[in-house]
Amino acid sequence: MAADELALGHEAYEEGEADARPRTDWWAEARGILWLVLAVLGFHSLIAKPFFIPSESMLPTLVVGDRLVVTKYPYGFSWVTPTFHILPHMQGRFLGRLPERGDVVIVTPPGTNTDYIKRVIGLPGDTIGVRAGIVYLNGKAIPRRAMGDRYIPVDPNTRCDDDHYHGFLAERGGKQYCRLPIFRETLPNGRSYDTVDLGFKPGRGDNYPEIRVPQGKVFLMGDNRDNSADSRFPLSQNGLGGPVPWENIGGRAEFITFSLDGSASWNPLTWPQSFRPGRAGTTLHPQRDSH
Repeated sequence: MAADELALGHEAYEEGEADARPRTDWWAEARGILWLVLAVLGFHSLIAKPFFIPSESMLPTLVVGDRLVVTKYPYGFSWVTPTFHILPHMQGRFLGRLPERGDVVIVTPPGTNTDYIKRVIGLPGDTIGVRAGIVYLNGKAIPRRAMGDRYIPVDPNTRCDDDHYHGFLAERGGKQYCRLPIFRETLPNGRSYDTVDLGFKPGRGDNYPEIRVPQGKVFLMGDNRDNSADSRFPLSQNGLGGPVPWENIGGRAEFITFSLDGSASWNPLTWPQSFRPGRAGTTLHPQRDSH
């Protein structure tokens, strides 16, 4: 009898111990994950988000494979601010402020939900035009200095294809490079940046009739002046269709976090060698030219 009572007591103890074990509250776990997702989306929408460079329109400043940080708040908030552009197209900005000439910005062309990255050249009220590759702002040519050639290594992300860079493929030390003629422009506010000018060729945007930038709009251009679909080109050519409404600006590019040359595969052993050295931490704020 004592043995039976002992066995029953042992079983009761095991059942009580099992009942005392904490149970997973799956609803609480789901709520926690939901709040985490909402916090990440909120940060991306209102504070900052990463951005990947998919084209060569901002060479030499940015190359394909660069990863950057874009801040959302410097110009206030508009319909393009939230991640995925979930809001309908609306005019105006909340806590709005115009960008400064020379800022590198993320912009969504009218009628699309695609993000481009370009540089602000003209503000509301400015007159702007291009003649023989020279940009004229308010009737004066933007000063520029020849900086010589810059050799960009050819890799899977920077191909220097013959369609856009015929005659600019070079070889140095057994390696192939894209030889880009660099010209440094200096805006009236003293901010300077490097541009690529491959020489005059019809259809590249080297000529653009002078216009006045309307109120509430900005004129944007890529630093790679002969290979950038920007405010000089219509929407039908994947351009920006002229000056862009300022509410279509989604944020300001701040700095490069890292850059990949496109050589990595699924094999993790190939990942370290695909990082481009020397690009991490590069600021995207134009310098003040001392000359």
